Amino acid sequence: MLKIYNTLSGKKEIFKPIEEGKVGMYVCGNTVYDYCHIGHARAMISFDVISRFIRHLGYELNYVRNITDVDDKIIKRAEENNESTQALTERMIAAQREDELRLGNKMPDREPKATEFMQEIIDMIQVLIDKGFAYHGASRDVYYRTEAFKEYGKLNNRKLEDMLAGARIDVETAKEHPADFVLWKQAKEGEVSWQSPWGAGRPGWHIECSAMSTNCLGSHFDIHGGGPDLKFPHHENEIAQSEAATGKDYVNYWVHCGAVRVNNEKMSKSLGNFFTVRDVLAKYNPEVVRYLMVSSQYRSAIDYSDQSLNEAKVALERLYTALRGQAASAEYVPTEFTERFETAMKDDFNTAVAVSVLFELVRELNKAKTDNVAQAKLLAAELLALADLLGLLKQDPEYFLQNSTVSEGLDEAGIQALIDERTQARKDKNFARSDEIRDELADQGIELLDSREGTSWTRR
Repeated sequence: MLKIYNTLSGKKEIFKPIEEGKVGMYVCGNTVYDYCHIGHARAMISFDVISRFIRHLGYELNYVRNITDVDDKIIKRAEENNESTQALTERMIAAQREDELRLGNKMPDREPKATEFMQEIIDMIQVLIDKGFAYHGASRDVYYRTEAFKEYGKLNNRKLEDMLAGARIDVETAKEHPADFVLWKQAKEGEVSWQSPWGAGRPGWHIECSAMSTNCLGSHFDIHGGGPDLKFPHHENEIAQSEAATGKDYVNYWVHCGAVRVNNEKMSKSLGNFFTVRDVLAKYNPEVVRYLMVSSQYRSAIDYSDQSLNEAKVALERLYTALRGQAASAEYVPTEFTERFETAMKDDFNTAVAVSVLFELVRELNKAKTDNVAQAKLLAAELLALADLLGLLKQDPEYFLQNSTVSEGLDEAGIQALIDERTQARKDKNFARSDEIRDELADQGIELLDSREGTSWTRR
């Protein structure tokens, strides 16, 4: 049975879908005003793996991940760039999809944009006003009345007054309570806006997800996911809005992935340790980044550094080396490795243990290569099938081993030319030149592997 850690209850629970055989999952996506950073990559990869495994278990999954394409940050960045908000968001959405595909993610079933659900957002706000959960403030903005929702704070297991204790809060005179949050903002002159019963404006961030999720998956669905920074206030506010508007429980299982830290510090532009996915992929093969993300269980914090990426590269090279020159059977026959892999994944998607099973499988594969060719083919097929559930081992082994990092030195043609020269030097018994070429390549991180079939190479 699949067990999922539920943030709402604070414990692992046996997963029981609302509708047998079907799963609805909503994940909070990005606010598209800039390129994706490695924290975004962690969330995107985590929920890609979760979606793969849920489908592997036979469920019919409807995976929805939103795009926030109207927001204060978007408006500010568009003004700085002297471009329209639409031009900015379309450019960033295209960049995000490019990054994701390079990282090996499969796209969600649906990616609703906030701007496509403006009427649904307005309708939900009106319902909240009619029910007494929202009010039109003196500033002409519309606010959510947190004190009216008696269970406010249940996701974070904190009472409303405790959340405010010791905090510095600007009490706007337009608000009835310091914790009240905006549902509809009045637009400033020149800003992008939509007409509403409360004047021209745009929605608050929290209400966007409530409207999109309930319209795409229904008032009550199975799984809601996101990054660790979204638990409060975003997801707490989503619960308050959605349950007040529909009168139903909103979500059964709340799932949050762990944070990414950089050299044991919080990632921050002000600290100079902020890395976009594109920064990283300029130096490392995308699958190295993906391996780093899945080598820890999704709820664990990850420490990003050159050292951790290099360790991920070396580990992934071990898996690819086992497949180098190894044919895989067309038939996948599950063994005890599959059973143990699935057991790990059923325990709250524990990819760390699942990855360790892959290495045990590789040890058996390496043994079988020398004395049981048929068994080696079956084990190679099993390794590829299990790794696919993590989005790993999707490249040709020879290509990966030669391109696990991005080198500014010799390209493949240059490396091959030197290997050919070395092969001729060995035929001519010019061993001094042969050794010289090997050392020259080693200085550039190229390791040569001689065998009866010839010379192959790996970039180190």
